[in-house]
Amino acid sequence: MECRVCKSSNLYEFCSLGDQPLANSFIRKDDRAKKEPKFHLILNYCARCGMVQLNDVVPPKLMFENYLYIPSASQTRIKHFNELSEMLIRSLHATEDDLVVDIGSNDGSLLEQFMKFGVRILGVDPSVNLAKIAELKGITTINDFFNRKIAGKIAKKYGMAKIVTATNVFAHVNDIHEFVKGIETLLADDGWFVIEFPYLVDFIENCEFDTVYHEHLSYFAVRPLLTLFENTTLEIFSIKKMGLDGGSIRVFVRKKSKGATQYHEINKLVEKELSLKLNTREPYRRFAKDVLERKRTFKKLLKTLRGKKNKIVGYGAPAKGNTFLNYCNVSADDIAYVVDSTPYKQGLFLPGSHIPIYHENKIYSDTPDYIILLAWNFADEIMNKNASLRKKGVKFILPHEDFRIA
Repeated sequence: MECRVCKSSNLYEFCSLGDQPLANSFIRKDDRAKKEPKFHLILNYCARCGMVQLNDVVPPKLMFENYLYIPSASQTRIKHFNELSEMLIRSLHATEDDLVVDIGSNDGSLLEQFMKFGVRILGVDPSVNLAKIAELKGITTINDFFNRKIAGKIAKKYGMAKIVTATNVFAHVNDIHEFVKGIETLLADDGWFVIEFPYLVDFIENCEFDTVYHEHLSYFAVRPLLTLFENTTLEIFSIKKMGLDGGSIRVFVRKKSKGATQYHEINKLVEKELSLKLNTREPYRRFAKDVLERKRTFKKLLKTLRGKKNKIVGYGAPAKGNTFLNYCNVSADDIAYVVDSTPYKQGLFLPGSHIPIYHENKIYSDTPDYIILLAWNFADEIMNKNASLRKKGVKFILPHEDFRIA
């Protein structure tokens, strides 16, 4: 295996989460007896450029052809998309003649926000089911994986793009050099390419191991990102730190030009990464130890609560929750069920653990004692939405806060 960014073979394996099923491969009731395919979930660190990445690559079609994550299920995500679209339209003075392309457009949730401004919009997404949903909303969607060839077809048919977005998509791409060449082909000379993804600093500092799953091939810091764009016609000119999803960054990219200003926050983030010694093996060794300790802590808590005959359920059926539950060897004997707001997941079972998924209303008709907040990245939204349960004495367990009970 070689590094996705610098092609070095000097990779250091530092954390294994075992063999796990695909985190979004939810199980139908009649298929529970069938053997689930499982794949290694191992993290590596590149000693040359600092890139953190998965060791094994699962064929993308297995993960994305029928995809059950939709951002429109969360008001937090929609609010975020609204802010992003407004900022980009305003900053680039985009007009109705300008083209906005969203890569990994899902059900069109982000492009719906751009529609309000009258610009031309186009989605690119490999998921057959989600592309159909977007089309029903009036959002033209190319049902394919983005690459240089697709970019060329878009440019020829629709023209160059003023705005290209890829939110929580870039980390899913195996051949990121091919992806970047596609952006070089598609992006207008005065356009911006904007990427968003979880930030490695937060991932390491907060031990966010549950955000590791087979779709997430890359775990980016700023240093390897700068290396990635070095020998291209593109440049990173600004980066914004965000609190979304446990700590993310928004990266602004444009065509290179002489005398262009690079904002100081890029260097500040690089300095932060170096101060944390992310260019050494030390923090990754510590991360692996922290992962084991979090597993022990949760298993102990679960044993204590179950020993007192408490009814425990989960809130949310996100990919991160499945990584967490499978790594901790949790089953339906431990957690009675989970609830989720996504209609496509309700009535199915979690991969690996086979815990059933119900509509959110079930926790009101069947009041549990404890609710594990598996979708902890939307903690505030969920806690506010279910304030009445807390008044009844239902307790929430917050994994991202060292399993604090609230």
